[in-house]
Order: sequence, then structure tokens, then C-alpha cells
Amino acid sequence: MATRVNPTFIDDLDSFGAEDVQLCYQCGDCSTVCPHADEVYKFPRKSMRLLQMGLESKLETTLEPWLCYYCGQCSEQCPRDADPGETMMSLRRWLIARYDFTGIARKFFKSRATEVITIIVVALLTGVFMLYYGFSRGSIHIYDGESAFLPSPFIHKFDLTLGALLALFLIFNAARMWYLVMIRGTSLKVPWWLYITEFFQLPWHFFTQKRYAECEKKREHAVYMPWIIHLGLMLGYVTMLILVMVFIEHLQAGPDIKWQVHIFGYLATIGLITGTVYFIRSRFKKHYIQYKKSHGTDWVFVVLLFIIVLTGMAQHIFHRTGLYEAANITYIIHLMSVVPWLLRMPFSKWAHLIYRPLAMYFAAIRRKAVFQQEAVMSSYPVVVK
Repeated sequence: MATRVNPTFIDDLDSFGAEDVQLCYQCGDCSTVCPHADEVYKFPRKSMRLLQMGLESKLETTLEPWLCYYCGQCSEQCPRDADPGETMMSLRRWLIARYDFTGIARKFFKSRATEVITIIVVALLTGVFMLYYGFSRGSIHIYDGESAFLPSPFIHKFDLTLGALLALFLIFNAARMWYLVMIRGTSLKVPWWLYITEFFQLPWHFFTQKRYAECEKKREHAVYMPWIIHLGLMLGYVTMLILVMVFIEHLQAGPDIKWQVHIFGYLATIGLITGTVYFIRSRFKKHYIQYKKSHGTDWVFVVLLFIIVLTGMAQHIFHRTGLYEAANITYIIHLMSVVPWLLRMPFSKWAHLIYRPLAMYFAAIRRKAVFQQEAVMSSYPVVVK
């Protein structure tokens, strides 16, 4: 079956951040220095070549862009300044848009104005709804309990509704990713039991992001700081999401602090504030090569998260010090940031949180299937004619 070529593919990818692909002349230095490339997954050279050839349908079924953790060594080594690391990042944005069945992600990645306007509209609608509910049902002078402005049972139901909507988008998109890379993207016969035996890869890579630690090049550092900060940010976000979705009534109760719940909230806050400050500072200072170029969605990502963390901290302080009116007003501002943040997650950089562990899981399955197929082929007797 013939493979369709898209001659405008490189131009289309420019809006996702890839600017220097044409400079690549396939020397292979990038794959040589990459700490993650191997005999099965040869990147970034392979992905760069497919992109140059306009093989769009091939790229949408590949795992290589997700297996790259953008340490930047390939970009530093490139003799032509083709910046393969940034190209792989751009391909990840493009793949998020391909997995998304709604088309929203593509609009966000290709137009910063569209994303920002959507965030503002959703934030304003959230604020109006919360103000209407609060003034019609309770008192702005009461933070929680009977006649509260935004009672925790209501917030709990609201959070669960958002969570269900978020999960729906992610499940559909993850299913599309699975179909593209595990069904359409390979001719291998993958035994069903490999999905079970390799399942540990999913939580392992989700909770540790350990592959990112292997990106260290500057050996004078004991650890790779981007990995540590990224891990803290990710764990902080996941912890806070679980707390808000499941334990919101305990979080809002007070003014006494329930340490068995709040201690996790404080640790999550430390991870979130440290991560956001680090990434904002890094994008200004550009001391790692992966921060030298910033797509519009990268800035929306860190700035909106920074606002969420600051308003969440302010709300907590106002509540615990008895400034209930200020706590309620700050809570509404906080929710005006949280709601668009959560709703844009399947269509933004935060989708890495789901796709990266899935990619590592699928890659392990495909690697095992390749080795098993090779073992079977090598066991066939050689017939001499």
C-alpha cells in the first residue's frame, strides 16, 4: 500500500515550534549522543527524516517523540544547528493534536490568541457562575458549613463533574494513541499477555519520571536538576488534584488545620511553587538548551499554574486567619484559574503526564514483541538448496 506524502508538512509544523528542520542533512550525530536511542527506537534522526520526507501518516504512528525527554544533547551536538531536540518537542505538540478527536488542541497550539481568549472566557463564565451560586445560596461572610458562600459539598460535586469530563477526554485520546501506535503503526503480532506483564511500566514511569534523570550531561552535578524539579512539580500537581477531588471537605473545614490531610497539601504546594518558579526563571535565563526556545503554550502553562498556586496559598491563609470575605473572593479567583487549567489539560502540554508513561508502556511491549519475533525467526531451520 502506497504511503501518502504531505509536502507541506514541514511548513505546518512550524506553528508547533519546529523552525530548523530543513537544516538537517542526516549526519546521525543526534542519535549517536542521545542517551535514550537504541537499536529498536532510533531517534531523533529517524523522526527528522520522516518529517523532511513529509511522511505524516508514519509520524503519527510512531513512539519516538515521546521517548525523547529533551535533554538537549542532540541540539548541542548538531553541526547544522537544526535543533532536533526542539523538533521532537514540536512533534509531541503535533501528536497531542493528532490524538485529540475534538480539534481543540490543534487550535491552541497553532494560535496563542485562541488559547488565551478561551481561557479568559472560561474563567469569566466560572466567576459569574460561582458568584451567582454564592450570593443566591449563602453568605460571603461564611467560608464553610451551613450558609457558606461556596460550601464544600457543592465544590466537591463541581470538582467531580470536572474530573469526569477531564477523564472522558483523556480516555478517548489515550485510546486513539493506542490505536495509532499499537494497531496501525506496527505489523507486529503483539501477544495480549505482554500488556499484563509490562503493565508495571505505566505506574513506574508515571510516578518516577526516571528516564528523565538519564539525561544528565554535566557530570559536575550529582543529579539532573530539571528531572528533580519536573518530578516535584508533577507529584505536587497529582497530589493536589487527588486532595481536591477526594478530600475537599477536609481541606475546607476549619479554621483548625487537619494535619493528616493538610500535610500533603503543604508538600504539594512546595513542589508546585518550586517547579513553577524554576521553569519561569529558566525560560528567562535560558541556562539549559531546552529552555532557549519557548512556544506560546509553554508560557501559558507556567503562568497559569503560577496564578493557581498563588491564589490557592492566599485563600488558605485568609481562611485560617479568619478573613472569610477575602478567602471567598480569593477562592473564586482561584477557581477561575483552576477550571480553564483543568479543561485545557487534554489539549495542552500537561497531556505529557498521560502520554509519556503510556508511550514507555507501549514501547516496552513493542520491544518485547520484536525480540520474541526475532527469536522465533532465528529458530527456523536453514534450508540449503
